[in-house]
Amino acid sequence: MEKSYLELENVTFAYGSRPILRNVSMRFGAGQVVAIMGGSGMGKTTLLKLIGGLLSPQSGRIVLGGEPVDARNQKRLYRLRRRMGMLFQFGALFTDLTVFENVAFPMREQTNLDEETIRDLVLMKLNAVGLRGAAELMPSEISGGMARRVALARAIALDPSLILYDEPFAGLDPISMGVTARLIRNLNDALGALSIIVTHDVAETFEIADYVYMISSQHVAAEGTPDEMRASTDPFVRQFIGGLPDGPVKFQYPAPPYAADLGFSGGEA
Repeated sequence: MEKSYLELENVTFAYGSRPILRNVSMRFGAGQVVAIMGGSGMGKTTLLKLIGGLLSPQSGRIVLGGEPVDARNQKRLYRLRRRMGMLFQFGALFTDLTVFENVAFPMREQTNLDEETIRDLVLMKLNAVGLRGAAELMPSEISGGMARRVALARAIALDPSLILYDEPFAGLDPISMGVTARLIRNLNDALGALSIIVTHDVAETFEIADYVYMISSQHVAAEGTPDEMRASTDPFVRQFIGGLPDGPVKFQYPAPPYAADLGFSGGEA
């Protein structure tokens, strides 16, 4: 990969006594679209929260643009977050604000721009996602795919150098999914940003990603370009890409023997 803009070094994190990530290291280059993939509960969204400083690792470090991401240093963290944009799962628009006001929100909260400049910038961002004509509509008046695009316009409102996407394709129809994927790629290229996509949608993601990390069993199970992932013979990669029911990822969560849980012992039925 290219010179790193974001690095995770030996990051370990647990929720209480439940380990989620163990000694995870990743490198992300500016200008790239990088996917973090894996099954449900593998720690993908947790990684986004760690990168954004919403959580702190028990050990290891995260460095963005040469500066450590440290939730304990609020002043530095807020400064770093000015470089970040976030597209939440299902968009998370403010339902009582218009499309225009949703996109204007981060500009008003984090800048001292005058209203005329904000208006021009909001319309520019909405035009980039094809929704300038929907500026005065409420979130309840637009489709799910359109709402995701409004959320994308809000995520890029401040021209961030890092954009985080949490399941951007979840719940979208095939057309909206394709439109969203192409927007992610085009906007990333226009901004020269680093985009990190947490997702399990293989087909759409492989079309736009430069690099892929696959997470399983608290570790980076595999990494490489989409072509390298397609050509991989690793059992986990083959199972995930192919959506196979049998493989390293088991259907049953680890548990004691079923009979023991029911109170049976020995040969009793």
